[in-house]
Amino acid sequence: MSHDLLDLAATPERLRTLADAGVLNPQGLEHALRLAVATPQRAAWRRFLSTVLLGFGSLLVLSGVIYFFAYNWAALHRFGKLGLLLAAILGACVAAWRLGETLAGQFALLFAAVLVGPLLAVYGQAYQTGADPYELFLGWGGLILPWVLLARFAPLWLLLLVLVNTGLSLFWFQVADGEGTTLALVLALVNGAAWVAHEALAVRGLSWLTGRWMPRVLAMMTMAPLLGLGELQVAVPREGDGASLVGLGLLVVVMVAAYIFHRQVRSELFLLTLDAVSAMTLVTTLVGRVLFKTSSFDAGVFLLLALLIIGEVGLTVWWLRAEARGPEEA
Repeated sequence: MSHDLLDLAATPERLRTLADAGVLNPQGLEHALRLAVATPQRAAWRRFLSTVLLGFGSLLVLSGVIYFFAYNWAALHRFGKLGLLLAAILGACVAAWRLGETLAGQFALLFAAVLVGPLLAVYGQAYQTGADPYELFLGWGGLILPWVLLARFAPLWLLLLVLVNTGLSLFWFQVADGEGTTLALVLALVNGAAWVAHEALAVRGLSWLTGRWMPRVLAMMTMAPLLGLGELQVAVPREGDGASLVGLGLLVVVMVAAYIFHRQVRSELFLLTLDAVSAMTLVTTLVGRVLFKTSSFDAGVFLLLALLIIGEVGLTVWWLRAEARGPEEA
């Protein structure tokens, strides 16, 4: 978290602290509180609603295209299926070209990128290529990669990452026949690399990476598999392997790094919430394993675990509120 007071959010608690210190008079405090909790302007609401409706509209059109082919699959000739999909992709690309780097143009390109998947699936079904499902997803990601690089649109990057995750998962079980714990570790490393790259580029001031929803999604995609591996290592150590042990260690490293990021780079309570949830999950699992192993009174164990969770939640809320006030006020 930045130590410059001007970089801190103007929360009501901070404003009242300034008033108590004599920095703000009563009139200034009242005006500052109105600004701090003010309802967004009409133009801001219009932009927000426009973005949300545009996104939902694109999803509805995409679902309509997919269900159209599913319902009329037997009635359509293979050339008709491929032609309609190619026409839709071409139309979306033309729309993206004409609209330029506007939000509508970026959504049009996202629309085209999503339709590449059904196009590959229709081609594979029509000509019986014999390709494995993982090849569909990896090929899909490879074909849309130029669009992803040119668009500078976070949802397109997220789509590419989801395709890579899906392709790797299918390859792991269909071809490599590897362990699920190792796959979880690989996915965490891939998603973690994307998360670190996003944060590094955002710090350099790239305008299209200033939003915070994308790194939060990447943080969850990174920490979720690591938490699963940590849970396996804590709950049933005998069934754990090297991958689960490494995953638990990496989870601790990521949690510490997230806290340092919050303190030194940018105030990010969402990451601290992920840290808290991960710690609560591991501690509750460890305590539960010990209690169930040493006690035969299951009802009493559940009662103790419930009390433990209540205490953990209370402690977490207190900690997050203290962090929200900043190091100067905590």
